[in-house]
Amino acid sequence: MLTEVTATRYVTPLREGGSLPGIVEGDDLGTYIMKFTGAGQGRKTLVAEIVCGQLGRRLGLRVPELVQMQLDPVIGLSEPDQEVQELLKSSGGLNLGMDYLPGSLGFDPLAFEVSAREAGRVVWFDALINNVDRSWRNPNLLVWHGELWLIDHGAAMIWHHNWPTAEKASARPYNASDHVLATFAPDVAAAAEEFAPQITEELLTEIAADVPDEWLAGEPGFDSPDVLRQAYVRTLLARARTISEQITLGEPSGDKPSQAPEWLAAKLPRRAVK
Repeated sequence: MLTEVTATRYVTPLREGGSLPGIVEGDDLGTYIMKFTGAGQGRKTLVAEIVCGQLGRRLGLRVPELVQMQLDPVIGLSEPDQEVQELLKSSGGLNLGMDYLPGSLGFDPLAFEVSAREAGRVVWFDALINNVDRSWRNPNLLVWHGELWLIDHGAAMIWHHNWPTAEKASARPYNASDHVLATFAPDVAAAAEEFAPQITEELLTEIAADVPDEWLAGEPGFDSPDVLRQAYVRTLLARARTISEQITLGEPSGDKPSQAPEWLAAKLPRRAVK
């Protein structure tokens, strides 16, 4: 289970994030990026953060440590921003914390080189979790101490927002044409060989157990949080069996051409990765 930390001081909001996450300090003397249950995207974004973040960490990818964070809304009373105060008031109780990486920089594909192996590992992982939010528009990658770190997985597993269609939606191929690492010749085949055997029912069950019951309770069509956890396990396990053959790189999407800038489009290989 995730470590539980109590927030002791709200430091500042992060305006870059659509859900208005904030930097907070914890009673363990750590500093975290807190994501709130009261944010507009809802608790499912926090579920996605845990499932995808913990899966990435178990596969050996660099994802900041995640913790459960208890929040007493009183710590935000001195915050002058009314929007932040309302967010804190609506998020009392259990929230999600991500280890703060001080001095980290946003990833710039023109300034930082990524090996084909590492690029392939990230692309394969994003394909598995159906992450649509690691594009050149919004990389959600940080560079810290010269290494690449993966953040912000709340928009992944979009199929869990509509469970009746989840099986069909989760089986869709993954178009990596606009992936921020597409220009680094990602070795997806090597990543598949490394990662696919690791995606087992046992691993996914352990990861799903990290999601708090209160963020899973009340989902229509599921009798209990444990039943819902198994739905996550089944869906990701099925996707892991086939996704290696369903990743395309360099092909424009079927309904509209790639929106990549000219410098990126010029580098994209026009081929499919199998």
